[in-house]
Amino acid sequence: MAQLESGDVTFSQGTRMLFYLMTPNETSFSDVDSVPRYVQKATPFFIGLVLLEVFVSWLKTGELLVKINDGTTSLSAGMISRLPHVFVRSLEVSSYIYVWNNYHILELPWDSAWTWWLAFLGVDFGYYWVHRCCHELNILWAAHQVHHSSEYYNLTTALRQSVTQQCASWVFYLPMALVVPPSVFAVHIQFNLLYQFWIHTEIIRDLGPLEWILNTPSHHRVHHGRNLYCIDRNYGGTLIIWDRLFGTFTPEGDKVVYGLTRPINTFDILSVQFHYYSYLWEQFLKADGIGHKLSIIFKGPSWAPGKPRLGDHAEVPIVTGEEVPHNPYWSLRLQVYVHIQFLLVLGVYNDLFATQYPLSQMTILLITGYILLTLTSLGYIIEQRPNAAVWEALRCLIMMALYRFGYVGPVVSQLALRPIMADRISLCVCVCIYVVCELAPGSTTQHSDV
Repeated sequence: MAQLESGDVTFSQGTRMLFYLMTPNETSFSDVDSVPRYVQKATPFFIGLVLLEVFVSWLKTGELLVKINDGTTSLSAGMISRLPHVFVRSLEVSSYIYVWNNYHILELPWDSAWTWWLAFLGVDFGYYWVHRCCHELNILWAAHQVHHSSEYYNLTTALRQSVTQQCASWVFYLPMALVVPPSVFAVHIQFNLLYQFWIHTEIIRDLGPLEWILNTPSHHRVHHGRNLYCIDRNYGGTLIIWDRLFGTFTPEGDKVVYGLTRPINTFDILSVQFHYYSYLWEQFLKADGIGHKLSIIFKGPSWAPGKPRLGDHAEVPIVTGEEVPHNPYWSLRLQVYVHIQFLLVLGVYNDLFATQYPLSQMTILLITGYILLTLTSLGYIIEQRPNAAVWEALRCLIMMALYRFGYVGPVVSQLALRPIMADRISLCVCVCIYVVCELAPGSTTQHSDV
């Protein structure tokens, strides 16, 4: 069997895995540890397709499809969502392995094409119900709303993922662990996610007969809309047949307006990830009686006393189609600075996952902390908060101090090089940023409640 070694992904395979076009023969493995980290290895292909989308859209419209503020926020969310995997295996795979090791009742052959296709259907079916529950249970929506928070629809939006969603999604795949080996599941849980990257685009309008079977850009545009006809529709991952079977399918019709029904209007990455939890807690405290309190958590995001389980969608804010995405003015100097700093921290992020050095837990914590601090600081700069320059200067000084006193040691000098380069550049221009941030009119971005 022409298997792929865990460290290798060819250009052909890297391209095909984004479209679920890998064959059972090249993606069947005897054990989980042999399964490549396809999602991590897809990073160069993500970047390539994003650049291609920007170029094609520029040729067609003469405008840049991706805004630096929104695109950076989406990419930052994607980076944060993957950071826990530096420390532990994904909860979906870990829980699956536990059930398989202790409770499986049948062991399907890992090298059988029938097992591969059964896992394909099982993972996609499980994803449909994960996704649907994330929209219909408020506590799960608190995690999933991250993915819907962008008011743009492009390939960077696909990477705007939640760091907490996998804390619940693992449950939906456990029945498969009774019969399907973990190595097969570990392949498909990645491919199902990778397939959903390319459907986040407005460039592709219609795929003809494939629209009946596959989840396509047209179907998924509906899912990301806040128009009345779009809400809680088209949950499929790779296939759209589950929506057709369970009555949640809606074809694309009127112009889709993207984002949350109540836009959050922020580029602060921590607010994007966690703001809904604080809102949910406030609603829980305000609710009268244990019944209403539990309903706040386990019914739909639009639920209110006296309303149906999923709320009354007719009461959501009216969408006219003339809405303008939140895109406040910020100077070209800041845009260039944020762009450079983000590319530098993206290099650190990729090195952290790709390194073959035996990194200590302290080193990993320091580098992870640097990434989080950088992404947070860049969000503050984008919003031109009054304290943005202070945070940026503090970020620079902390990392230089860590390097100077040996907390980032010689073992990881390659990893340390890029953040140190970033910080030296930062120090050279932080005074300029301080002046710009302090003088910018209306420097504090207004936040909505939800």
